[in-house]
Amino acid sequence: MSELKTTESDIQMDEQLFGLAKDAMSKAYVPYSHFTVGAAIRTASGNLYTGCNVENAAYPEGVCAEGGAISAMVLGGDREIKDIYVIGKGEHLVTPCGGCRQKIREFASADIQIHICGPEGVRKTLTMEELLPHSFGPENLQQ
Repeated sequence: MSELKTTESDIQMDEQLFGLAKDAMSKAYVPYSHFTVGAAIRTASGNLYTGCNVENAAYPEGVCAEGGAISAMVLGGDREIKDIYVIGKGEHLVTPCGGCRQKIREFASADIQIHICGPEGVRKTLTMEELLPHSFGPENLQQ
């Protein structure tokens, strides 16, 4: 693992998850926006899942990279995200959209780390609580 700096603190980059997210990004289907995104998840059981964004001519029927990776995770029988890497190009952070923040929240604790990457590596790491503060989750529905 190599160490990269963010604006806030030093973090350890998981080269395997970063590489999987970057590979997933390269496979995105984006004929309309040309904006590729990839995601890679490690679960509590140690399994790895990836996803890429897939656009559709009937907006907004596309799929985000994070949602694709989460769907693959659920299909694979896992239910707990331990770590997630999200990668996009450009100079700005490519953070999960609001819908994906909620999808991640469904399967993650407040302290898991979401690593926001560019092609060069991790740009910023946030906890679930930082990304989606005061969130609504499965425990809110328990009676």
